[in-house]
Amino acid sequence: VQLQASGGGLVQAGGSLRLSCTASGRTFTPYMMGWFRQAPGKEREFVAACGRGNVSRTYADSVKGRFTISRDNAQNTVYLHMNSLKPEDTAVYYCAADWTLTYSNPWAKSRYDYWGQGTLVTVSS
Repeated sequence: VQLQASGGGLVQAGGSLRLSCTASGRTFTPYMMGWFRQAPGKEREFVAACGRGNVSRTYADSVKGRFTISRDNAQNTVYLHMNSLKPEDTAVYYCAADWTLTYSNPWAKSRYDYWGQGTLVTVSS
């Protein structure tokens, strides 16, 4: 299984970016896909997660109302639409996937079996 993330870059505060992550190597699309981020010197933290049906979605409080997670199951891809970016959003963003047939504890790193390589988002003030 491979998760390929892309879309990171440098953006000014208040700007927008869209991250993408495509899963490959399994017949069925992941049941749950999520995004985490890790800023320098900090632990990796939960950002958002989405179930297979694009109905169950969970967000960290710090990104609610600014970020939107969505999926294209035909492409095995999850997106993270990030608006109103702040300097504190600067981090390496990682996508994660799990094929267990339940949407539970999406904020837990241990919940995911597979991780992408990360894509850097830098927000300048």
